[in-house]
Amino acid sequence: MNTTLQGKVVLVTGASSGIGEATALALSAEGARVAVGARRADRLESLARKAPGEVLTLDLDVTDQESVRAAVASTVERFGALDVLVNNAGLMLSGPIADADTTEWTRMVETNLLGSMYTVHAALPHLLEGRGTVVQISSTSGRIVHAGGGVYAATKFGITAFSEALRQEVTTQGVRVVIVEPGFVATELVSHITDPDRREMARRLGASMRTLQPEDIANAVVYAIGQPEHVAVNEILVRPTDQTM
Repeated sequence: MNTTLQGKVVLVTGASSGIGEATALALSAEGARVAVGARRADRLESLARKAPGEVLTLDLDVTDQESVRAAVASTVERFGALDVLVNNAGLMLSGPIADADTTEWTRMVETNLLGSMYTVHAALPHLLEGRGTVVQISSTSGRIVHAGGGVYAATKFGITAFSEALRQEVTTQGVRVVIVEPGFVATELVSHITDPDRREMARRLGASMRTLQPEDIANAVVYAIGQPEHVAVNEILVRPTDQTM
């Protein structure tokens, strides 16, 4: 167990499945007190039962600023502080730009990018007070763009830009900013895709390699947060060994 994380208060968004759930469980196993938020709040009770430590479940929609502020306030009220924010909530609705359903673009921008920004904004006063850490779960799509993934990639590039500006603003005040960029991970993310051709392409891609598991990304988050306070691991890129792009 990493004693650096013992007793730390962590808020994890998008915690109802996949990377968010695995990260919450891993941090709880390290002795952190964890608040978990998601729109599918019913799933969080199962997570709380599996966690070895104290877990607060929150009905959270990151696209709603009032919901975000309430989640942060509830976390601080329950645990007395907020030391770490893990921004994980996200959608991947890939598809070609021509003939796209642009409401899907809006959903991705609001969830992946604005939701991340809203949560940082609400949490930042507490993180500054406690010299905390922001972890932004991004993607290899924040580095490399492929046809059919333009808007999703735009949200992830946006997270990178926002996070670097944030880092420059708060690092001298002791707040660390970490971007974690997973490659192909076996999660529900592919099932969000409504375009049948893109969904099948993603399914075949996943079947062609030894994909990452959510726990692999959770381990990267634990590593970054668990470093001594004077060490800032600002960026972690994690791909499956078999992934070429």
